Order: sequence, then C-alpha cells, then structure tokens
Amino acid sequence: MVEAVAVVIGAGGGIGVALIQALASSGRYARVHALSRDPGEDDGEVFGGVIDVTDEASIRHAAGRIGPPVDLVVIATGILHEDGIMPEKALGELDGGTLARIFQLNTIGPALAFKHFAPLLASDRRTVITALSARVGSISDNRTGGWYGYRASKAALNMIVKSAAIEIARSRPLALCFALHPGTVDTGLSQPFQRGVPPDRLFSPDRAARQLLDVIAGLDSRSNGRIFGWDGREIDP
Repeated sequence: MVEAVAVVIGAGGGIGVALIQALASSGRYARVHALSRDPGEDDGEVFGGVIDVTDEASIRHAAGRIGPPVDLVVIATGILHEDGIMPEKALGELDGGTLARIFQLNTIGPALAFKHFAPLLASDRRTVITALSARVGSISDNRTGGWYGYRASKAALNMIVKSAAIEIARSRPLALCFALHPGTVDTGLSQPFQRGVPPDRLFSPDRAARQLLDVIAGLDSRSNGRIFGWDGREIDP
C-alpha cells in the first residue's frame, strides 16, 4: 500500500498552519512535513523541519532530509509587507533594496523550492507541486496599477510555474504543476488591506486551506502551468 507524503513550505504562517492541519486531518497522508524557519515539534503524522527560502543550502538540506517519493508539495511562502515595506502606490516610491527583498521571498525562494522539491515527486502516480500566487500578479487583470513589487514578483512566479510545468511533465507525466490564488485570507499579510473586502470574501485560514485543497483535488493535467483561484476558476496570466 502506497503511503502518501505531503510537504508544506512556509508552514509557519496563518495559511500554512491551516494547510498542515487540514492535510493531517484529511486521512489521505501518512506523513505531512511542515517546513518553516521556526518549525514546531513532531506531532503524530506531522513532522517539523527547518527551511529558509532565502538560503538555497537550507532548501537543499530540507529536500534531502525528506527524500522521495512525495505526493504533494505546497509552496506557501511570500511577503506583501513587513517592517519598513509596504506596497508602492507610485513609481516614486520604488526602492531597489525593497524590490530585491520582495522578489527574494515571492519569486526566487519558490523557484529554488521547485528546483529541489520537484525531483522528489513520485513518478508512478498522480502528484502535485503548487505555489501560492495572487490575482494581482495577473498582467491582463491589472486595471489600477500600483503595488509594483508584489505584482511583478507574483507575475514572475507565475512564469516560473509555467516553465516548471513543461519541464516536470517530461519526466513525470502524471505530475501536476500550477499556481493557486487563495483569495483574501484573514492573516497578518492582508490585515492592513481588508477594508472594503466583503465579509463573505474574507476567508479564515481554515476555510482558505479547505478551499485550496478542494481545488487541488479537482484539477487534472489540463491545469498544468495555469493559475487558479480559490473557487477553481482559472485566472488569466
């Protein structure tokens, strides 16, 4: 009997924690690896592990510690704001150091996670590797401007996913690779920007995790390289 293995990279944040809890309670996975900068203790089916997506050696070590075969990888790292960093409203607010920091966490780190974790995917069954992106990373859907770093870093992530999907399919034709937009989740990441969000579109982390896992379960090979929202609808790149 095959024992399925799931990995969540960025399991220290609100949605990452909720994904771990949902995966562990689903009964579908014998092992769930929760990777973050500050992992918790092992707890039954959940195994903590250290990862720092700003350090490729850390990513390589985490992947080597888990080893193949893996059935699901969710890359849930990212930044919208932190101390001294807020989404830019105008070109005059752009700062090279800030842009580098945003791209490091939203694009480069996830890209390196694909590099080291995609080879762990089982080759003899359906597997999934996915990254959390954002609707505002859609170039065609940008009608208001602003948020330069966040938009651009997520658009770049979407291209990483597209190219990775093409490559992964060559050696693992049963593997799925796509990006997911979780919607507006009631976490620290979205807290400063929740004004105007309808109550029914502000999701708790638990609800967001369940919705994402439902989308993951329902997709097939036609999803490869594409971007899907929390409701399963495709988002134009």
